Amino acid sequence: MEIDKTTLNDLSIFNHEEEFSIFNKLDLTRTMGGREKLRQFFSKSLTTIEAIRGIQQTIEIIRKNLHSWPEIISNGSIMVIHKFYETGIDQIPAGASAAAAYAYKLFHTHDFSLVKYSTGHAFDFIKGMRSLIATFLNDECPAPLKKILQRAENIIDKGQFAITQKKEKPNDLSMTEMLRLAYFLRYHYKHNIFELTEIYAQIDAWYGMAMAMDKYDLVFPEFIESDTPIVRASALYHILLPHPVSYDITLDQQNNFLFLTGANMAGKSTFIKSVGAAVFLAHIGMGVPAQALQLSLFDGVLSNINVVDNLSKGESYFYNEVQRVKDTILKINDGRKWLILIDELFKGTNVQDAMKCSTVVIEGLIKVKQSLFILSTHLYEIGEALKEHNNIVFKYFETTVDDEQLKFSYQLKEGISNDRLGYLILKREKVIDLLEKL
Repeated sequence: MEIDKTTLNDLSIFNHEEEFSIFNKLDLTRTMGGREKLRQFFSKSLTTIEAIRGIQQTIEIIRKNLHSWPEIISNGSIMVIHKFYETGIDQIPAGASAAAAYAYKLFHTHDFSLVKYSTGHAFDFIKGMRSLIATFLNDECPAPLKKILQRAENIIDKGQFAITQKKEKPNDLSMTEMLRLAYFLRYHYKHNIFELTEIYAQIDAWYGMAMAMDKYDLVFPEFIESDTPIVRASALYHILLPHPVSYDITLDQQNNFLFLTGANMAGKSTFIKSVGAAVFLAHIGMGVPAQALQLSLFDGVLSNINVVDNLSKGESYFYNEVQRVKDTILKINDGRKWLILIDELFKGTNVQDAMKCSTVVIEGLIKVKQSLFILSTHLYEIGEALKEHNNIVFKYFETTVDDEQLKFSYQLKEGISNDRLGYLILKREKVIDLLEKL
């Protein structure tokens, strides 16, 4: 699925303030390598239903075996292993005898301590990888996980590592056993162990996804083999909200355009981002925040939410809005299935101009039957003329006023909102009073 950096930022998949991103919230990996692999997963979605189901199955089998995860592999262990190869030390004796081992300890005290410490962490890492292979590499192992575990098994199948099965922990090794293992690791296994740490990073990324599924009670979406676009969600919500309100939504080829209205702060932007984020998460094999989600495979997601002006290029807000719409039209005019998310179109021009521009754009976009559209607007006036198109669905978020206090239900309702609450907000915030006292 094609998705650009603008859309990833619009949907808060990534955010320059990391703690406010979906990636950061779902990152429950154990290692820095796992975090980077997870970031790669979040940066490039999958392109086939088969690939997505393979990742879903991988996450699910890890989820079922979280209790048996090898705790002896830590981020610290992997850092120590890498540092071992980066640090200059005196030559470790080959096939160390008791005398040679004692001499190395006596005459190379500092290096001996570093070698012993590093080898201990490598011992734990090898033992932990063996545990992962024993737990997961069986007839039920999904293809993505099986492929890399088989490679790990091949890399780790060395006679020198038999000691890791005979001994329970590094401290059980004699001085000669430790130095012989260190010699092999240092001079004959560097590229192999780096590959093993890469393999573990990928498994750790899936582990983090499995942990997030458990922690946030996410569900796997069901992908439907379909030549036409479909999104059918029950109790969908935004994962970044502490107390979210859920939505039900159905969009398909017969009703492929959602015209969304409502007052500012009523929930339009959050709804749009909820749908976009769920579709994105589904396409990387991740669970989604919903009771259920059925969808077709999409070729891309494009958003027009947080448009900004560009002072360095002398480009106005409205100009950049137009360019984003133009880029969208050029992309979706190819017969592929796209999800297009537009929030408050043409905010950068006057109301009359915005109404005319919005109507023209909407009446053009509704001709594209192979894509789904969600467009929010405060220009409710243009809605009536659009009702002649039978593929447009009209929804709004209701706002009520009680004793000059705004109340938002955040519930989707059928129809078009005509709420005009700007003046009320000015009055409630005492701006009117301040102006009268000037």
